[in-house]
Amino acid sequence: MKTRHLLFPSLLLALLIGGCSPQDSAKPAAAVKQEIALPTVAAQAKGFAVGALMSANVVYVFFDTQCPHCGHLWEASTALQKKVKFVWIPVRMGSPISVAQGAALLTAADPAALMNEHEASLLAGKGGISASSSIAPEIEKSIAANSQLLTSFGAEGVPFVVAKNIKTGQTVSREGAMDAPALAEFIGQDL
Repeated sequence: MKTRHLLFPSLLLALLIGGCSPQDSAKPAAAVKQEIALPTVAAQAKGFAVGALMSANVVYVFFDTQCPHCGHLWEASTALQKKVKFVWIPVRMGSPISVAQGAALLTAADPAALMNEHEASLLAGKGGISASSSIAPEIEKSIAANSQLLTSFGAEGVPFVVAKNIKTGQTVSREGAMDAPALAEFIGQDL
């Protein structure tokens, strides 16, 4: 009986430590890391924009719809959305449902409202929005290309944030969730 009581906490700890990363973490020996450049992300990634759409300060967030850390970053970003444009870029890190949910978000009339609904459901442990498994081939290809772009940067998990720190002028990138003050500091933006 003690073994059963230790199994669940051990499994939970393993999930928390692993974060939101690919199920198969083996990397090909010949993998080449691409330099992260904002023009490359802007040109190649397909996502949806929220926040201050006319802002020159653009923050790109690669996310998997089944990642609770991404949900927490979504919540943290709302404090900055009056000043910053966020582009949320869906990828598939694990579950096939991520592609269907990502496609639903990319094609939504109001992606911000649908993302709010999705993240509330996900963080409540309900799995997020329901989404059709019938996905337009071009949308499915876009999500696959987003995933490939993310891995070309050497990222191993999501959320993965790429931005220009407006105080230093430097391109910055980071894996993992942040609270609103940490996110603001990371991108050089006052709350």
